[in-house]
Amino acid sequence: MAETKKPKLYFGGGLLNKINQKKSISQTEIKIEKIQKPEIIPKKGLIIKKEESKDDFKEMHEHKPFGHIKPHIKGNIKIKHNPGKSKIQRESTGIPGLDDTIEGGLKKDSVILVGGCAGSGKSIFALQFIINGISKFNEPGVYVTFEENKQEVYEDMLRFGWNLAELEKQGKFAFIRYTPEQVGKVLKTGGGIIRDIVDKIKAKRIVIDSISAFTLLHENELAKREACLDLFKILRRWKCTTLVVGQYYAAEERHESTAVEFEVDGIIWLYNIKKENIRVRAIEVFKMRGTKHSAKIFPFEITDEGIVVYPEETVF
Repeated sequence: MAETKKPKLYFGGGLLNKINQKKSISQTEIKIEKIQKPEIIPKKGLIIKKEESKDDFKEMHEHKPFGHIKPHIKGNIKIKHNPGKSKIQRESTGIPGLDDTIEGGLKKDSVILVGGCAGSGKSIFALQFIINGISKFNEPGVYVTFEENKQEVYEDMLRFGWNLAELEKQGKFAFIRYTPEQVGKVLKTGGGIIRDIVDKIKAKRIVIDSISAFTLLHENELAKREACLDLFKILRRWKCTTLVVGQYYAAEERHESTAVEFEVDGIIWLYNIKKENIRVRAIEVFKMRGTKHSAKIFPFEITDEGIVVYPEETVF
């Protein structure tokens, strides 16, 4: 019996095809003694990396030091966005390490929930979003709060080098302190004073801190959802990208979703995870409409210049 030639396998458009044989060969005609890797013939310009050895695999997964959070992060996960794949207009957050995990930034004119427990860094995250818009993209911002004291916020943010008082004098930033009840009246008037200030400084970024205080005005989930829907419609009408800050826990910890979560375009969770005798800050992009985002949870730090996300690292 003549020796049967083993078929070569070729790579073409994502398919493996046997194209070197004139006639088809049945399975009974091919004697396979051991599993062999097919010969891969790449298309022009395609680079095939060499096979990783056990040593390469070990080195790739070795623990890599990373500042003072060294014992709590591992791995080397690289996330890169490809802006050419999406025609959606985006607003860069300007937060180091975050935009690469959400295709370059947030959808323009979207409403994003930034949620987490007390002390997780929500207000810093939100103000950094506004500061970056002003300093890096010449986009004025408005900060609407129901709880924070203006003087205290201005003093606290100086530690990051953010001079909110000076930006306010320049007409690039506005601080508005409202009660949740006053925001309820805003809904009836279509924006009121907030809309006037947004128009005056030509704001492109807005922060509502906190939306959870606003929802407490309503007795049941349906009323909360309708109120949020009305508020978000107004915010989108102003053509601003908005962060709504909320003191919420992730849905897995609550076993339910809130009215706010249904109506927003995206959800970013901030965590302050405890392991043994130390806590590590972490961030998760849980939901982001129209965006191919990472499903991983990444560590972040609050530095002297604000929040820095480490998308190439893994918590614990």
